[in-house]
Amino acid sequence: MQITIDHITIDVQAGQTVLQAAGSAGIPIPSMCYLPGYSNHPSCMVCLVKDLNTGHLFPSCAMPVSDGMNLSASSGDVLDARREALELLLSDHVGDCEAPCRLSCPAFMDIPRMNRLIALKRMEEALRIVREDIALPLVLGYICPAPCENACRRKKIDEPVSICLLKRVTARDAIVRSTGLEKPEKFTGKRLAVIGTGPAGLAAAFYTLRRGHACVLYDQHEHPGGALRYAIPDDLLPKPMLVADIDSIYALGGEFRLQCRVTGELWEREILPGFDAVILATGFREEYPVEEFGLPALEKGLVIGKKSYTSGKTGVFGCGSIISEQLLAVRSVAQGKMAAMEADAYLTGKTNIRRKPFFDSVIGPLMTEEHKEYVKEATKEPRTDPSQGYLAGFSPDEAVREASRCLHCDCRKPVTCKLRIYADEYGVNRKKFAPAIRKQLTRNLQHELVVYEPEKCIRCGLCVEITRKEPELLGLAFVGRGFDVRIAVPFSKTLQEGLEKAAAACVEGCPTGALAYRSEK
Repeated sequence: MQITIDHITIDVQAGQTVLQAAGSAGIPIPSMCYLPGYSNHPSCMVCLVKDLNTGHLFPSCAMPVSDGMNLSASSGDVLDARREALELLLSDHVGDCEAPCRLSCPAFMDIPRMNRLIALKRMEEALRIVREDIALPLVLGYICPAPCENACRRKKIDEPVSICLLKRVTARDAIVRSTGLEKPEKFTGKRLAVIGTGPAGLAAAFYTLRRGHACVLYDQHEHPGGALRYAIPDDLLPKPMLVADIDSIYALGGEFRLQCRVTGELWEREILPGFDAVILATGFREEYPVEEFGLPALEKGLVIGKKSYTSGKTGVFGCGSIISEQLLAVRSVAQGKMAAMEADAYLTGKTNIRRKPFFDSVIGPLMTEEHKEYVKEATKEPRTDPSQGYLAGFSPDEAVREASRCLHCDCRKPVTCKLRIYADEYGVNRKKFAPAIRKQLTRNLQHELVVYEPEKCIRCGLCVEITRKEPELLGLAFVGRGFDVRIAVPFSKTLQEGLEKAAAACVEGCPTGALAYRSEK
């Protein structure tokens, strides 16, 4: 048989569904309630397509092919219907994609994951997570004003988790500190210059080097660090900690040219011909006449996009206070990373760099009973103060104890949740069908491996089918009717009893974060 989808004729076999036929031809159709190898119950309606012969919309995951079908999988009305299906699913969805602490961090560091790894005493892995977004973990562990702690949900219960001290402890030990500083397996052959070695410049160099580009940092002072070295006293930031973070850039292969003022002559003679790209991180009080760079000037600064980090000159980027005065070192570090990513995209010809925030489901203020649900997964101990004082920081045991206070209010599947992926792709309005009073979030922690959050469930039934196929003695089942239907273990048994064999398969098959692993794998 043959069918046509989006003007593409496809040879198909009897018994195939439209979704399967489209997949075999490389035509993308989203789906949430379908999993190969299992029977499905079309419920999400995200896989809708249109029959151009009748004008009807139908779920492609359940419709068998028939000869001569003429379908649309990408027309405006199809996309609108899928978007509305996603918005309806979100109207019943209660969960944060990202924890409030991470959303409030200018560097968007994965704080909850760091906390989980510290609580498990997996310090090297925790440092890797930190360094994905924070190039200077020791520095910021001392001087960051911690907007993340102000947003911490634990603050409403007793006191926020001591995130900055936990971040610091991941990189404090010299043995652990080398984690994440392995040189790239392949070097691109590209060279990049960073002018200025304050927090923005150091971060830009760090992420440039991790991308496999050679990097040279210029600074007119005797020592690198910029304001971190010359404006912050030792009783706030001990200099050995700054040096240790700078050493990580040396370890990655960074080259420093100190006591070297970048003049117009040096720019023309050495920098322009010697480098493939330049990142300007010279700080708010620009000490170099911008005319000497031959770059467009705007009063006393350079024309550098606040979100693009690009200038009016090809291959020249900027970050930190050169864009606008930065009062937070963590924001400068975040901009340094973004400038490095933009420069990397330019050097490698990438066109898919993401510049807008990913879709984010937000619960908002918690109800009183929800605080109790979150505390189920955390210790009830009060906030830990370092026994040796703030400058000394946490001991290993104190760090584990404090990290264990984290409520883990992030989603455990922020990257693989299909509801989030498609909501982002289709540009949904998450509040379009929001009820006046939302459901109360609950957490089922009865299983040693799995956490179940029913208010994230779309009732697709895949976990029910998985437990039938395993087979489980009890498994999971639909309980209730109509709007009250939910997924649960039959006979009011525990989740541990229901998922004796199929826990991992159910987690992997769940299209949202309703079923997820409790701990880091």
